[in-house]
Amino acid sequence: MSPKPTTAPINLSSGFPSPSLFPLQQLSHATDTVLATPSIWHEGMIYGPDEGHFPLRENLARWLSRFYHPDPTTTTASGSVESDPKIAIDAERICITGGASQNLACLLQVFTDPVFTKNVFIVEPGYFLSFRVFEDAGFAGRLTGVPEDEGGVDIGFLEERLQEDERSISPDIRPFKPPRPYRKLYRHIIYCVPTFSNPSGRIMSLPRRQALVRLARKYDALIIADDVYDFVHFPTDTSSAETPLPPFRPILPRLVDIDRTLDGGPVDRFGHCMSNGSFSKIVGPGCRVGWAEGTPAFAYGLSQAGSTRSGGAPSHMMSTFINEMLGSGSDGACAMTTHILHTLIPAYARRYALLTSAVKQYLVPLGVLPSGENEYHVGGGFFFWLQLPCSLTSTEVVTAAQQDGVVIGDGTLSALPEGNPRCGTYEDMIRLCFAWVEEAQLVEGVRILGGTIERLVEHKGMAGKF
Repeated sequence: MSPKPTTAPINLSSGFPSPSLFPLQQLSHATDTVLATPSIWHEGMIYGPDEGHFPLRENLARWLSRFYHPDPTTTTASGSVESDPKIAIDAERICITGGASQNLACLLQVFTDPVFTKNVFIVEPGYFLSFRVFEDAGFAGRLTGVPEDEGGVDIGFLEERLQEDERSISPDIRPFKPPRPYRKLYRHIIYCVPTFSNPSGRIMSLPRRQALVRLARKYDALIIADDVYDFVHFPTDTSSAETPLPPFRPILPRLVDIDRTLDGGPVDRFGHCMSNGSFSKIVGPGCRVGWAEGTPAFAYGLSQAGSTRSGGAPSHMMSTFINEMLGSGSDGACAMTTHILHTLIPAYARRYALLTSAVKQYLVPLGVLPSGENEYHVGGGFFFWLQLPCSLTSTEVVTAAQQDGVVIGDGTLSALPEGNPRCGTYEDMIRLCFAWVEEAQLVEGVRILGGTIERLVEHKGMAGKF
């Protein structure tokens, strides 16, 4: 039996950014600027407009446009690429939120009905903390897991289930909620993390994204896309002679961008996809500022959620600080982009490489199987999704590892409560996060985990079988 650790456990489970990576200097400057400017802090300290702090909506729209819709023919004196004016995002498409999780709850309040909305489809393995948000909105017992493969969501399975639901819908059903001019009630909900899915880390391919948008239009479904990991990614194929991906560009178009342009654009004024964004992963979770992007009608409708109408835009004062970080300096750069390019991307690239190396050294020889390299040869997100050796379960490994001083994620948490035989229970999977602990602890945690797994393997008489 291993001795019980006397120090704090190494946490490879929690999906938080490390405090050492918080942009404290930039935030301090932004805070000082706001508090020294009465015209800014006065507005920030009152309830504020439902759609959010308008200067933030404007600056955020410009910032998102430069990232998602760059115009390669236009370069500023500072070297930054301007956005393509043909598809640039404007402030009317943006609604400021209290972060991705809070926004998920609000948009379900506005755009779904517990009677009229038939089902919620969640790509599995799923972000487990989202399950309760859907249940609280009245969908307990109506969460359906949709399997994914290396290309992302299984479109064929999803359409089969949508067809089944359509056949079971009574023509006499009427919504429980009263009609409102600012909203549309969708018949189905599809929830996914298209880029660096939590926990699998997979990237949904462009053909799957296009097919998913067409499917949502066909069956009047709303796609809720958590795009919280889009901004930090880095090449992993360092041996390639090819030019690496640009440092501040998306890997693929977002689903909301595809819905904006595919086959002539949205089929109605609300569209069938929204992008759920957050500064939690790039500034810090405690800032509680995020945004939703969709059609102007969708963004306005979201701002009319009862809690927002009563209390005003969430995180209103913090929004003024974030806005200062998005404003351009004298050289044309903004603090947010500089922080991502010069702090987050190098740090996460190192951590990703360290975890990859540690997994290969300490876990793979024991029969642990890491997820395969994606076709884009990029790393990102926060997690590694690992398959345990035969006959070991995630629950027993999680329990034993914690006794040894390492906290890891139990794969079974990523299975929907209702279960789906096509998806599985993930009882042979574990999740490791490389974002929270410091680099030395990252390697040490995997080394200890290797010892835990080796002991369990030997106890079950499996040694030498890998």
